[in-house]
Amino acid sequence: MMVMRWRRRRSANDTAPVPSFRQQCEERVRALGLPEGELTVQALCAHIGACLGRTVHLVPLPLPAGSPDGMWISAEGSDFIAFEARLAPVHQRQVILHELGHLVCDHEAAPVMSPEATRLLMPSLDPGLVQRVLGREHAHSPAEREAEFVGSLLGRRIGTWTPQRTWQVPPEAAELAARLSALESPAHRSGEEKAQ
Repeated sequence: MMVMRWRRRRSANDTAPVPSFRQQCEERVRALGLPEGELTVQALCAHIGACLGRTVHLVPLPLPAGSPDGMWISAEGSDFIAFEARLAPVHQRQVILHELGHLVCDHEAAPVMSPEATRLLMPSLDPGLVQRVLGREHAHSPAEREAEFVGSLLGRRIGTWTPQRTWQVPPEAAELAARLSALESPAHRSGEEKAQ
């Protein structure tokens, strides 16, 4: 299993230069040991998942209005990258790469889901099992900038982007996809209106 932390303690006599932001990000990508040649997004996800000892699932969804274009949901043993299915293919790719950047950087997520929301999205999972969801509360935070830059570096390794008009939801994410899609349904919206 790959360790993604790149921090070392400095002593008072340590005169080694502190790596720049760019150098730190480049080192994170180098540490992945990506295979030579161009990769597909799916091959990149499989490689990163293998490095982390987890499975990375891509979940295309029509996300609710007002939600981010993508989100990373980490559960025990698996990571799910949900992204807006209606985006232009090149935008989908950047959203996926950004979320992969969070994984590669081993970011701690700010919890943004209540136990009730977790039960709604994944009722078969104990809310304590769902460890983290990355929100977009601080778009200019160091973690967001780092994820974006690492995602851009990863994007250099992706082959020519071929638009995939229809993404398939992996069977492992079918329940999550159905629940997230239900948030956009007219029945759910009318229930929100009644609650207000």
